[in-house]
Amino acid sequence: MTSPTPQVAPGTPDRRRWFALAIVMTAAFMDLVDVTIVNIAIPSIQRDEGATFSQIQWITAGYALAFAAGLITGGRLGDIHGRKRIFLIGIGGFTLASALCGFAANPEMLVASRILQGAMAALMVPQVLSIVHATFPAHERGKVFGLFGAIVGLGAVSGPLLGALLTEWNLFGLEWRPIFLINLPVGIAGLILGRRFISESRAPRALKLDLVGVALVTLGLLMLLYPLTRGRELDWPVWGFVSMAGALPVFGALIAYERAKARKDGSPLLELSLFRVKSFAAGIAVQTVFGIALGIFFLVWTLYMQVGLGWSILRAGLTGVPFSIAVSVAAGLSVQKLVPRFGRKVLQAGALTMAAGVLTYIWESERYGAAITSWQMALPLVVMGVGMGLIVAPLTDAVLSDVPKEHAGSASGLINTVQQMGNALGLGLVSVVFFGVIDERVAPGAIGAEFVNGFQHALWWVAGVLVAIFLVMFLLPRTASGARGAEAAEVPGPGPEVPGSTAPEREKVLVP
Repeated sequence: MTSPTPQVAPGTPDRRRWFALAIVMTAAFMDLVDVTIVNIAIPSIQRDEGATFSQIQWITAGYALAFAAGLITGGRLGDIHGRKRIFLIGIGGFTLASALCGFAANPEMLVASRILQGAMAALMVPQVLSIVHATFPAHERGKVFGLFGAIVGLGAVSGPLLGALLTEWNLFGLEWRPIFLINLPVGIAGLILGRRFISESRAPRALKLDLVGVALVTLGLLMLLYPLTRGRELDWPVWGFVSMAGALPVFGALIAYERAKARKDGSPLLELSLFRVKSFAAGIAVQTVFGIALGIFFLVWTLYMQVGLGWSILRAGLTGVPFSIAVSVAAGLSVQKLVPRFGRKVLQAGALTMAAGVLTYIWESERYGAAITSWQMALPLVVMGVGMGLIVAPLTDAVLSDVPKEHAGSASGLINTVQQMGNALGLGLVSVVFFGVIDERVAPGAIGAEFVNGFQHALWWVAGVLVAIFLVMFLLPRTASGARGAEAAEVPGPGPEVPGSTAPEREKVLVP
């Protein structure tokens, strides 16, 4: 018989919280790397497995669709059943799915394993921000989100570099398989240490899983993201546009149902009251648009280097190292040093700095053409990396700063979902802003010039999106959320009232 789980006294930080942070950050990094590591190894997978183009497409798309469709549900499951419990289930399932991917006997098994891997990531990833939100006091979250931003920066570029190294080394003659098998020791360690050091937390009220909400949000996201993912491969069929348009009334029905569900029993899948929090609503808008910019840039950049310039996998991966370092350094400085003093202006400076890096990249691409070198790309990549670092960490803090802890899982799921939606929209736009200006009928010797032209055209779109992000950021709170949270932390009192509850209630944080 299990003994009752004691409750931490309100306002008492868990002494093991930094061990817990290291564990959940490692899981977040593992997911970020896994999203990008596969793309670099696609030629090796296709050659070794004899996969068709459609199967290759689904190796990446299956993960993305399962991930995006399950994020909100995964976040809510953490609120209901415990964030530690769902995190451990997620990381355990992710590790098992990685093993199945690494030992896949045929393309069909690899696709199925990738879909399972995406579904498990949807359980694991929302708990990362939720556990941070529930474990750390308000005055420490700025430092924590700075670390989170650094992890995002490292994951953005480490995936392609790590994938290039593991594929070229051909460890034990396994070809591409180590890109998945490398998750096994990391996942097993996270599972063991997570049981020991992560404190359990859940919503203070007995919530129920909203199955109708799950069905509607999954259907709406699939109707939107599936055509975007496969549109170019299928030559943009009419049914794809009908499906994307049909997603709007599905989302409308979801909102109407969630409002009724909140009035009925206070257990909706989507906590719509969150959008009455100005910082959350504005932050979600910025996250979506920022995801579009990143979705366009990273795919076009990879194609530009490997296909247009004819660079090797390893050279392309190494070229991104300055970007990764710049993001990590700027993310740490932004939250710990700059945001407490300058507030929202730091994020806006980040958008303008990133746009300046994009414009510098366009200028260099025009000047050097297909003869451009990796060291010539270093300057615009560092400027872009600094700009991104000034955005990613403070933005996460801004979105979650005023969210009641009992809805941290739902809010975290929404943050990750809109990021995925933004990326999917950006990837869809690549067909227009990049492939749409490339003449595929040119002689092989002229393909480099075509890709240079397409790269420049796409980057003008990225610069325009970043300017739009700068304007949307005026909706964010002026002051640093970390400073507001620190002030609030000094005044003990009840948290915000939960819709459907009769009295304010505190978050339940339990020691395992």
